[in-house]
Amino acid sequence: MLRPTRRIASSAIATTLFTFLVLSSGVRAGMAETFAYVGNADSNDISVFKLAESGEMTPVQTAAFTGVEKPGSSTPLAITPDHRVLIAGVRSQPFVAVSFAIDPRNGQLSHIGNGPLADSMANIATDRDGKFLFSASYGGNKVALNPLSANGVVGEPKQVIPTGLNAHAFLPSPDNRFVFTTNLGSDQVLSFAFDATTGTLTPNDPPAHKVPEKSGPRHFVFHPNGKFVYLIHELNADVAVFTYEAKSGAWDEIQRTTALPEGFNGKPWAADIHITPDGRFLYASERTTNTLTAYKVDATSGKLTTIGSVPTEKQPRGFNIDPTGRYLAAVGELSDGMSVYAIDQASGALAKLKSYPTGKKPNWVEFLSLP
Repeated sequence: MLRPTRRIASSAIATTLFTFLVLSSGVRAGMAETFAYVGNADSNDISVFKLAESGEMTPVQTAAFTGVEKPGSSTPLAITPDHRVLIAGVRSQPFVAVSFAIDPRNGQLSHIGNGPLADSMANIATDRDGKFLFSASYGGNKVALNPLSANGVVGEPKQVIPTGLNAHAFLPSPDNRFVFTTNLGSDQVLSFAFDATTGTLTPNDPPAHKVPEKSGPRHFVFHPNGKFVYLIHELNADVAVFTYEAKSGAWDEIQRTTALPEGFNGKPWAADIHITPDGRFLYASERTTNTLTAYKVDATSGKLTTIGSVPTEKQPRGFNIDPTGRYLAAVGELSDGMSVYAIDQASGALAKLKSYPTGKKPNWVEFLSLP
């Protein structure tokens, strides 16, 4: 009768010892660690930071682009859905996508290989299954689809499709059935049906959604519930809200507001837009005023109420929100820096915590939590 008791006691002691060792090492059991990846165009590298629960950022690595000599105008990034690979688009010739393996233990990057892009691509994104890479060329007026190999290296373009002027973003719908691209110079959003099995794009019906002239549709995000789309326009800084019909892929505008702070009289130059993972708050960046504008999202209608604007890094081309929805990090192309903000969980207001140096001409931020 004593032996089972001894086994239970031994197991309990081992469990206690393991817990002590884990806690004494400064890591909580089961706690996810979060990393921020910043694409730096002029230094041709990625700044890797570790995000603490307090919002403090610690630099952990600078990952250079192997086989790339000349800087491009920007450095778009994408992370595969399985969190194994980070891909960076290089906008200097020869146009390539640089793939890095993400170390699941410490978030650091190691070069896997380079693959061809169809042109200088302003935006890259994977499909929801991580089998294909979508890319949009602003100067080339085209979009492309490339297959991704099993190890995450980009293959030769499978489809290259001419668009209207200045294709800028090219992103899949939440269910992976459609892909949409903005044409900034033609004031339209193109719609494609996507066969995720064969990796084939075909024009949807209707193939395009028009927006107001000279508004310049740029970046967009889907609400986490999949029912709404939020589109920022570069040339007039409008933020438009659309209902999204998942069956047909149709967009229907229901609201239009602005990313400009009160009293602005200059020439708008809006850039990026992101929504919190819980869908309660939306944020947009504007480069002329160097500001971030916050909005509260109505859970039922999807419509926006402006919270207010805060100053940020100089020329904030890119920013993002961490997976917990507690922090926002914005980078400035002309400040070579990143500012981190706490997101008030009740109001959505931004409170600046601290700024950090990055590489040269940062323009893109991706967050990733690793178990």
